[in-house]
Amino acid sequence: MTKADIVEKIHQKIGFSKKESAEMVETVFSILKSTLEEGEKIKIAGFGNFVVKRKADRRGRNPQTGETITIDARRILTFKPSQVLKNAINSVAKEAK
Repeated sequence: MTKADIVEKIHQKIGFSKKESAEMVETVFSILKSTLEEGEKIKIAGFGNFVVKRKADRRGRNPQTGETITIDARRILTFKPSQVLKNAINSVAKEAK
């Protein structure tokens, strides 16, 4: 599913114009992005948690050359789905069998 697909679904289900739906989607993603850039956690009940974590410098190896390198410290984004989302995904998977 793409951002355009989400806009289309909002347009169909809520009845907003496609322009209004696109603005809504862009606003939500903008808020999520700026919140994560600031390092804050996003908790969406019934969906899951987005958390920014820090990873320290570490030694690694270039798999093509075998050369030892230092992988710089960085921030990573993790997503942990809620139990409600996990149950919903698994119930659909069971019905598909």
